[in-house]
Amino acid sequence: MQELVHVAIIMDGNGRWARKRGLPRVVGHRQGVESVRAIVKTSTNIGVKYLTLYTFSTENWQRPKDEVNTLMNMLEEMLVKETPELHEKDVRINAIGRLDGLYENAQNALQKSLDLTRNNHGLVLTLCLNYGSRGEIVDALKKIIEEDRIQHLDLKDFNEGKFAKYLYDPSLPDPDLLIRTGATKRERISNFLLWQIAYTEVYFTEALWPDFREKEYMKAVESFKNRERLFGRV
Repeated sequence: MQELVHVAIIMDGNGRWARKRGLPRVVGHRQGVESVRAIVKTSTNIGVKYLTLYTFSTENWQRPKDEVNTLMNMLEEMLVKETPELHEKDVRINAIGRLDGLYENAQNALQKSLDLTRNNHGLVLTLCLNYGSRGEIVDALKKIIEEDRIQHLDLKDFNEGKFAKYLYDPSLPDPDLLIRTGATKRERISNFLLWQIAYTEVYFTEALWPDFREKEYMKAVESFKNRERLFGRV
């Protein structure tokens, strides 16, 4: 049976969930927060060590200004509200992306959450914020070029393992399972963890993110456990 250490999720479908009910998109986003709470709890219960959520992509800035404002305010609100309980449950909050591009209020709330939970030893909850995988790879290359100018790296021995050390958080193991919700006609990766998911098992579900709770999550987990991972071997 496959060991499930790291789950990454593309949380898609909040807007469609709201639209189907004739509600504003913000209602879908708020219901999506309830799913985050449920999936964090279930992940802890089943022994997942790392949970990574595609929370706000670099492409999301292209959404209407009022929706972006709402999402940034909701991020701040969620961090302020949820962090104390997560801290009590020994969850360590983590974040990757171009974090300095977030709204200042969201940055401040995030930093407080990171500081408070820094020494926790339970589930590592990574929020991908202002994140794009191509951007991450470009930023890694910039770090390598800058370091090479100063220290003259030995590029002859430079390999994939050494490159990975320049990613946003080299301490994160590659995901074992990537889930995309709301995947009706959307079976794509959407610029998410492209380097890290080279051998990740991928699970698509039509369930919209606000409807993705323990039952749907466990379907994905069972699918993963029934797969054989060869990593290129026979």
